Amino acid sequence: MSAVSAQGLRKTYGEKTALDGIDLDVREGTVYGLLGPNGAGKSTTVRILTTLLRPSGGRAQVAGFDVTTQPRQVRRHLGLVGQHAAVDELLTGRQNLEMFGRLHHLGAAAARARAAELLERFGLEHTGPAKELSGGMRRRLDLAAGMILAPPVLFLDEPTTGLDPRSRAEIWRSVRDLVSGGTTVLLTTQYLEEADQLADRISVIDAGRVVAEGTPDALKSKLGGDRLDVVIHDHDRLAEAAAILGRVASGPADLDRDTRHVSAPVNERVRALTDVLAALSAAGIEAEDVAVRRPTLDEVFLHLTNAGGGDE
Repeated sequence: MSAVSAQGLRKTYGEKTALDGIDLDVREGTVYGLLGPNGAGKSTTVRILTTLLRPSGGRAQVAGFDVTTQPRQVRRHLGLVGQHAAVDELLTGRQNLEMFGRLHHLGAAAARARAAELLERFGLEHTGPAKELSGGMRRRLDLAAGMILAPPVLFLDEPTTGLDPRSRAEIWRSVRDLVSGGTTVLLTTQYLEEADQLADRISVIDAGRVVAEGTPDALKSKLGGDRLDVVIHDHDRLAEAAAILGRVASGPADLDRDTRHVSAPVNERVRALTDVLAALSAAGIEAEDVAVRRPTLDEVFLHLTNAGGGDE
């Protein structure tokens, strides 16, 4: 079943169109990624789905409730973790979670019990004031706060922005744990690796439209299968090496003069690898490194979207 869905979702501000007919179908118990350049419409989509903004057209449902006509029911079934920490820096982790429980109309005893449960679940039992926590621990506390009412749907709007790799990995583990427990997660992120690691399906949004949708592997296949990468020792022979790859590959070769790197798409990876090595050796071109790999989600993203754009 669908935990979140949208049909023809539109949002306009005067003559400016922020969303131009977005369709989404997020299945229960999965992670769904929204990717796109700044200004593409990701945050606008999240604000509409969380009832913080009314759409100009189309329909959307969260947990089976309409975001426009049943906003209270929608809010009871979702959690939202924004880009910036929402916790009180002077309160401890326990005090923060108890406060969020009371704000959600839990009784004092129920708020204490829920706070204790979440502190244990997120490994935050012995934390002091929030201002003393590391970036990763603060974001885990944010996640815990978003789960106070155990919502079936959790919206994460760029949850690891500004975190170091270790802290990002901690958040990824927490998200996986939530999903394994049945929570549905809709994730917006600026990190392509994050979407590749977490998302079951992805929508790439550009200029208010969905320009591609599918699993990470399916999106990567849009660039034509594998890629052959070669790092050339002699900078002056890059163009010659690119011409050799172009003759063997299934498409034109790209080269980067700064890194002495040549890359091209290939259909038959083993044959292409052996043919290129033989051709480079025959031409007397020394290769420092050769590899065959799948396209990255970064390459898919750049291929499908327009670079640049203003902030949302």
